[in-house]
This record gives sequence, C-alpha cells and structure tokens, in this order.
Amino acid sequence: MKVDILDISNNKVGQLELPVQFMEEIRQDLIARAVLAQQSEARQIYGANPHAGKRASAVLSRRRRKYRGSYGIGIARSPRKIMTRSGTRFNWVGAFAPNTVGGRRAHPPKATKDLAKRINRKEKKKAIRSAISATMVSELVAKRGHVLPEKFPFIVDDKIEGVGKTGEVFEILTRLGFGSELERGEGRKIRAGRGKLRGRKYKRKRSLLIVVSKPGNLMNAAHNIPGIDIVGIKSLNAELLAPGAVPGRLTLWTKSAVEQLRAEKSFLN
Repeated sequence: MKVDILDISNNKVGQLELPVQFMEEIRQDLIARAVLAQQSEARQIYGANPHAGKRASAVLSRRRRKYRGSYGIGIARSPRKIMTRSGTRFNWVGAFAPNTVGGRRAHPPKATKDLAKRINRKEKKKAIRSAISATMVSELVAKRGHVLPEKFPFIVDDKIEGVGKTGEVFEILTRLGFGSELERGEGRKIRAGRGKLRGRKYKRKRSLLIVVSKPGNLMNAAHNIPGIDIVGIKSLNAELLAPGAVPGRLTLWTKSAVEQLRAEKSFLN
C-alpha cells in the first residue's frame, strides 16, 4: 500500500510504500486485551488496614464455670467486649466478629492482590500492529468520530519534527486539514451532578496522535495542545493507538517514523 507524502505546506512531495506492520489484520479482540492489560498496570494497589475492626479487646468463653463466660446464659457465641459489670454479670456488646457493629470485614480488599492482567508477548505485538493498520483505514477513523482531512490517509515529511514553537505546530496542523480535530480536543464544560467526573470541570476527547521518530523539538512544542498526543515510535502502545480499545485513531505519521518502523522491524515477532 502506497500513501502520499505531504510537506508542512500541504503539498504532495512523493509517495512511500508502507511497511508490513500496516498490513496486519485488524483484530479488535486483541486490541481490547492489550489496552486492558496496559491500563491494569496503572491501577493503584489498595487494601484495608490489617488491624481494622480488630482493635477491641473482645473474647467470650463457652467453658463451664469460666469467669467472663457465656455458658448457660443463652447468648450467641459472638466475641464481646465488657462495657460495665456487677460481679459475674456483664453489660457487654458484640465486637471483632464480622456480624457485629464496628467489627472487622469478613473479606476486605488486600493490598497484596496483583491487579495486573497478563497478555502474551506475541499477542501484544500483534495487537499493536493491528492498531497501527487501523490508523490508515478511513472508515474506522471516521467511525470513531474524527473529522478526516481531505487527502487522508497520508504521512508528513520530516521537516515537521524540527518545528519548535506551539503556534507554528498549530498552523501546520491546520494547513494539513486537522483544524476540526484541534477544536475537538479543546473540551467542553460539563454540567454539575456527574458523579464520575469527581469535580472535574471539563471533559476532553482524544484527538490527533502524532508519531515521530525520536523525542525532539516537535514533542516539546505540541505536547500541551489540548487533545493531542505525541509519541516516539519506540514508545508506541495499543492504548495510544486505540483509546478505549476502539481502533482507528486519527494518526499523523512522519516519514522518518515509518522508515524506522520498517528498518528496525518494530513490533514483529
């Protein structure tokens, strides 16, 4: 498959044959597994305090003639703590056991639990190749809600990687036809009452992904444009290529990034 190479002025300057990574069969099931596996690694470990609900001195004996015992009184075997007493008669309340007020939980979350989900190495690479392939399919990209440029799909020449100012990056992306995507990433104000937002005032959509050959001026200039992600080819992953496990993110590849993908045989078994 050949695609056009455009310069930063939106003029065609050549064509490039895409490497084999762009020809992978699109497997949404594998992409979903890879995205969930990566997201699980970022989950924060949590658990209850091991001493929670166990701080009360509570004991109850069922032995005959045992002081502070419950033998023959006709009460449950729940552990109890003494509030007041008169001889061998006690005013006590249940404690410690899960069926008592303020007692421990029967099966609390444990901080030792491993929350990470596993995926085989070859499956992970195949999922990334599948997500890479989906970035060149216009139907999948449009289905995600992206506004496609007129000449899509295409790649851009390497001059864009030398741009060092955010304003210049914004102008270049607008000339290339990504103006609507820049507006898409700015976000919108959300009304009050949305519990899942937890106080966040704005909701931003994932917009354009820019893939470069290596960290440089462009990465520093474009990283704070709302909605846009920029990543080096060696740091590419399934979640960036398919946010929400939905393949077909609008992606701008630089020529050197594609050539590096071919030369290093990245994400191949």
